[in-house]
Amino acid sequence: MRSCCKLGLAFALLLTATSSRAQMTPDNVGPPASGMPKILQGVGFRPELNAQMPVDTPFKDENGKAVRLGDYLHTQKPVLLAFVYYGCPMMCTQLEQGVVGSLRMLSFNPGLDYEVVFVSFDDRDTPEMAAAKKTTAMNKFRRPETSTGWHFLSGSKESIAAVTNAANFRFNFDPKNNLFAHASGLLLLTPDGRISRYFYGVEFPARDIRLGLVDASAGKIGSPVDHVLLYCFEYDPSTAHYSATILNIVRLGGILTIAAMIVAFMVFRRRERAAARPNLRHQGAH
Repeated sequence: MRSCCKLGLAFALLLTATSSRAQMTPDNVGPPASGMPKILQGVGFRPELNAQMPVDTPFKDENGKAVRLGDYLHTQKPVLLAFVYYGCPMMCTQLEQGVVGSLRMLSFNPGLDYEVVFVSFDDRDTPEMAAAKKTTAMNKFRRPETSTGWHFLSGSKESIAAVTNAANFRFNFDPKNNLFAHASGLLLLTPDGRISRYFYGVEFPARDIRLGLVDASAGKIGSPVDHVLLYCFEYDPSTAHYSATILNIVRLGGILTIAAMIVAFMVFRRRERAAARPNLRHQGAH
């Protein structure tokens, strides 16, 4: 009876996890609109390899200086580019920390071997906010001599639309909570501004970034990746919906727990049957 209860509980949990999987979606499968919160519908990040980024797009850097995206593209020097917004209370900070952590593992140096560019997709962000983000990044990176290789940009709605559309980066704004719903990842660009490779998430294996930068510097185009696409959105008390990022983590943990329960159940059943065999043989002998 106890075994049946365990199996029933595992099955119920499995049904719960699989029925609510809509917010943890592989990139090569479009999320069903009916299963997504309204704010996340249309949100995504689906870069097209070899697509050309608009290098003449104007922005302001962290010092308030007028720049173009193409200012950071040089001969044989690739660019690591990520979309964030500087007022983000959640995943953008994790993404920035993930980029810094991965790049710290490399012997390559920003400014010398490649450029790092963060582009805000919130037109309300200012150079002052960008400068604060750069200060935090440089403090964590601990190589002050690489400061010229780190760039935190802000710009107009038109400039933001130009670069995010070129990268198929889609986001929504929630005026009620003053937050953006968006996905997370980064791009590696060739020296002439084409998309060489992309990565999803907030943490990136240093080895993959290193190889990606080497390929991008040579103008090579990588192959599509198939990773889980993370979304960022806050908990809304009025609708009792948690952020999709939190749900992804919780559900992944739930799936692993279910798998462990099923394995444990199978081991328990085998031991139970093995223990029962001597008793059956003893009863048969009588």
